Amino acid sequence: MKPEFSNPKNYYKQALINLLRLPNFTGKKGEIMPSVSKENYLKTIFVRNQAEKKPVSTTEIASRLEISNAATSEMAKKLAESGLIKYEKYKGLRLTKKGEKIAIDVVRRHRLWELFLVKVLNLNWAEVHDEAEKLEHISSEKLIDKIDEFLNYPEFDPHGEPIPRKNGKLPVLPETINLSDAEIGESYQIAKVDDSSNELMNYLMKIGVKLNETVKIIEKLNFDNSIIIEIKGSTVNLSEKVTKSIYVIKSLSIGRN
Repeated sequence: MKPEFSNPKNYYKQALINLLRLPNFTGKKGEIMPSVSKENYLKTIFVRNQAEKKPVSTTEIASRLEISNAATSEMAKKLAESGLIKYEKYKGLRLTKKGEKIAIDVVRRHRLWELFLVKVLNLNWAEVHDEAEKLEHISSEKLIDKIDEFLNYPEFDPHGEPIPRKNGKLPVLPETINLSDAEIGESYQIAKVDDSSNELMNYLMKIGVKLNETVKIIEKLNFDNSIIIEIKGSTVNLSEKVTKSIYVIKSLSIGRN
């Protein structure tokens, strides 16, 4: 007999528990499935291309994936032979149409899982990235479509990144700037944060930084490029590294699903 759930959240929680019980969820110890490596590689190229608007170097990919430069170059050659990327030594990496389609699908799965884990399982935004990294590779298209529907077709993940639609199109993004480029005396709304560091996410939570929060630029310190901001009535000194991970907009009219 199928279990009945009066609350849809309970259904999805149980579905997730069942998914995590699958024997191939973690794989054999020390083993990385080729398809997972390929998807991670393509996703990382796509995300960095989107952020930098230019081909991404193998050195940056190696740093992001925490693998050696030699392993990165070897994977690049294989993906180029498969027609998924365009790769010329010293000229960076670009996705082909075929590679971009796969990358966008992985990004969609990842960002929907992040939002689902926040909205349904009440995980915080510092916890969901690593969990979504695992779930994105083992989720069927049907499951992802159902999660998308359950969340009412959201446009942004918990960190402010756009969630690709099923047809591969990305939502229109507001024009943002780095917090490091903000002007003294002006107020801004936080639109996006770089979620690559759990330590950064935990720190931002601690000081009250979250999406749509308003911050005012009080002072910029030239000797170390740090910035003093006002948030929720308190002043906080942010290092240059932190401010370059936060993206803001001047308008306070942005809406997020």
